[in-house]
Amino acid sequence: MSQPDEELAIAASAGGIVRLRTLILLRWLAIAGQTGTVAVASYVFGLQINIGLCALAIGASVISNLVASFIYPQNTRLPEREIMLTLLFDLSQLALLLYLTGGLNNPFSVLILAPVTVSAMTLRPRSTFFLCALAIAFVTLVALFHAPLRTANGSILQMPQLFVYGFWVALLIGTVFLAIYAGRVTREMQSMAQALNATQLALLREQKLTDLGGVVAAAAHELGTPLATIKLTSAELMEDLSDRPELRDDAALIREQADRCRDILRSMGRAGKDDLHLRTAPLGSVIVDAAHPHTERGKEVSLDFYPAPNGRAVMPNIQRKPEILHGLRNLIQNAVDFAHSEVWINAQWDDERIWVSVADDGPGYPTDLLGRIGDPFLKGRRPEGTIARRPGYDGMGLGLFIAKTLLERTGAEVSFANGNLKSTASGRTSDRRGAIAEISWPVASIRVSETGKSQALGENQPIEI
Repeated sequence: MSQPDEELAIAASAGGIVRLRTLILLRWLAIAGQTGTVAVASYVFGLQINIGLCALAIGASVISNLVASFIYPQNTRLPEREIMLTLLFDLSQLALLLYLTGGLNNPFSVLILAPVTVSAMTLRPRSTFFLCALAIAFVTLVALFHAPLRTANGSILQMPQLFVYGFWVALLIGTVFLAIYAGRVTREMQSMAQALNATQLALLREQKLTDLGGVVAAAAHELGTPLATIKLTSAELMEDLSDRPELRDDAALIREQADRCRDILRSMGRAGKDDLHLRTAPLGSVIVDAAHPHTERGKEVSLDFYPAPNGRAVMPNIQRKPEILHGLRNLIQNAVDFAHSEVWINAQWDDERIWVSVADDGPGYPTDLLGRIGDPFLKGRRPEGTIARRPGYDGMGLGLFIAKTLLERTGAEVSFANGNLKSTASGRTSDRRGAIAEISWPVASIRVSETGKSQALGENQPIEI
């Protein structure tokens, strides 16, 4: 999938667009609640409320809902500006009702927080800030100016002034707090959804590359024998067919092998083949494949593979999963991007675990962000000139999130740190200072068993599409 396709897919999962039907349904619920509250307060409790003006305010919401329902299709998704205008109308209508029914002495005045919360969850901070400021202004106005609530005998229902002041402060704090809290949580959820979407796209792309490699390997594997036979018999025919009719059997064999080649090509052209041998590979081969795209970028990439002190000397065969390849490749890319001159990749193994470390001699991770590395769209390790050199690069954000997510899907534990990476390979010890990414797998999660080795080679199967 191309980069523009990925950007469109990520943008499609972003929030900030709400269906008109959702807002209409919420407004109908508010209308029902407002109508019931006014009716109960007036006819059950006998409060003296200006029924006409209250009905006018509620009727404005009813008319607005009816007009929106008849003009727009039910599946209409409103842009940000129209959502803001809709919430502005609801906020103003609610403030008018509070003015007519006692201001902050009305316990339902807390509902003025609802439009601000919806705005924080759907709109950008600028629009939310505007509605938040307007809500604070309305709360202040209805606290100072409002029609008093009167009982049937004419007495005024009013809280002590200190309580009104406290309620006003509480509404102001609640408006700001809910706007910030709901906005922050919603944007984190959107970031996570976008990052998971990008992770899935990256995995699908890696799977396609793996399948393509299987097609190529299967072609070489399955066509090798018939093509060699054709070459051998053709050579013999060129030499002997003119005066040796007994070579007719060889000619028949050539024809048979040519038919076989045709059938194989036809089969691969329809669905492709999955070479079972590509399902597994030695640990070092998988790491070399992951590092290959970044070994010619002007930085020295050193690779060390060695057993742990109590491990077997034989390098383990592991599953060649797209998650492992793409995850390691992202970590190596990040190290090469920020290294001054050198990147070190170490792999160790024993009978229980496999460890891979990727370190660089760059500035390291910012210490204040170490605990948050791996979260989507986290920035902070971008050197000067990075934007100009690699447009669209997000620093320690989406790339590390994708790597961490993919590797953890294979059972790995991923950690990030700064410090010295000490390795012993071929009897030498070296201290390397910079950023370190460490991956650790239980052997059982990725290692190929002895029976798995024997089953790795065999008849290639059609790729599932």
